[in-house]
Amino acid sequence: MGEKESFWWYITLETKNGSEETLASLADLSGSIGSEVFEGNGRIGLRAYYRSHFELGYWLKRVGDVLAAWPEISVRDMGKIENRSWHTTWKEAFPPLEVGRNLVVMAPWHRDAEPPGKTVLYIYPGSAFGTGYHESTQIVLELMEGVLRPGMETADIGTGSAILAIGAVKLGATKVWARDIDPAVLAEAGENCLLNGIDERAVNIEQGDLLKGFNRRVDLLTANIVIEPLMTLLPDVAGVLKPGGIAIFSGLVRKERIHFLEALRKSGLVMVSELEKGEWWGVSAQVAP
Repeated sequence: MGEKESFWWYITLETKNGSEETLASLADLSGSIGSEVFEGNGRIGLRAYYRSHFELGYWLKRVGDVLAAWPEISVRDMGKIENRSWHTTWKEAFPPLEVGRNLVVMAPWHRDAEPPGKTVLYIYPGSAFGTGYHESTQIVLELMEGVLRPGMETADIGTGSAILAIGAVKLGATKVWARDIDPAVLAEAGENCLLNGIDERAVNIEQGDLLKGFNRRVDLLTANIVIEPLMTLLPDVAGVLKPGGIAIFSGLVRKERIHFLEALRKSGLVMVSELEKGEWWGVSAQVAP
């Protein structure tokens, strides 16, 4: 959140049957930079704040995509709010976060406070999804840590901040194709790669609609996006995996598990492992024998 921004957008979410944690998690998944919870009249609400360098319509689309699986949660109102001096509090909201066995996600202002012996992923929390603080991102990192081997080539579909591409390189991948349909996030993905000292030849950042036009084969594919684009992606996954390759999917909630596993089967894939964190669920899969 740059101090030069004179205002932020806000979008207010409201539900009768939900929790503060769920609302906050959904706001985070949509790209919010912060939020405030309120209660009253038997309802729970959350006002989520978004950076002003995108139009409000962009953020409403992001929120709408995230809420597709949560019909009990609605958008109550939206608008503009003047920038307040929250920059210090905002930075404190991103402390170093250990993920899995050996990873730690850190904002750049915590550099020089790295835990010894950890593999560090430096991410600047911005507009692109993937700070590492959301459970769905952590699920992919943990599953990836268990299967990625040095020398692998990988693809990250819907790369956002590029945290998963960066994680892949830090775990030993020699080449990553990082794709996102939104051209606005590509520069931020590149900046995060530079922040981690990653050679631009190791991560190829490109605009692309899921796997359309992707004519390479990889050892590992990651996709941390919501269920609708994941379902569109699934039929093309087997065709881009090398023999023995793994695909990791996240951005799903627990109640979508059975539906997604059936879609995996129909796409010629079989579950290898799964992981839950809070309301969120992710799965790794291979081509069925």
